[in-house]
Amino acid sequence: MLELYIDELRDLYNAETQLVKALPKMAKAASNDQLREAFEEHLRQTSEQVSRLEQIFEHLKEKPSGKKCLGMEGLVKEGAKTMGDDYAEGVMDAAIIGAAQRVEHYEMAGYGTVRALAELLGENEHVSLLNQTLEEEKQANKKLTDLSQEITPKAVRSAARTSTHSGKGRASSKSRKAA
Repeated sequence: MLELYIDELRDLYNAETQLVKALPKMAKAASNDQLREAFEEHLRQTSEQVSRLEQIFEHLKEKPSGKKCLGMEGLVKEGAKTMGDDYAEGVMDAAIIGAAQRVEHYEMAGYGTVRALAELLGENEHVSLLNQTLEEEKQANKKLTDLSQEITPKAVRSAARTSTHSGKGRASSKSRKAA
């Protein structure tokens, strides 16, 4: 059980370090100031989350490195592709929010799993640290949902006006393949 716990923690550690690199790019791609600020705030939280994981590894006398989180790697690549698409500003913000929420849901699942393993192993201090991060991920997801409810309707209205005037809803004719 301890081996699984450490393996899952390493996966999360790598996921978080990938996000430390991806979040500034998401903030830069956002046209909405509140969305950009949300990404910048989550970058600060993510750095703290990395530190919490390092505390746990130190307590376990284990190294945090050694595992690549393929799930996060895929989500980051998908998000980067989305940011490379030629959407209008508001539509891009809505697309970035969708990509970010997929990341948050992935993280919530991971932290829920390791918290449960920590409970089973009697690592109460770890449970507290992991629960703090899990709650931050839930709050980040809620913030993204709130921003989406504000941004997406405006983007839809703007895209409808653009397509009425130009005959198309996007600035280019690129097509997106379904995943």
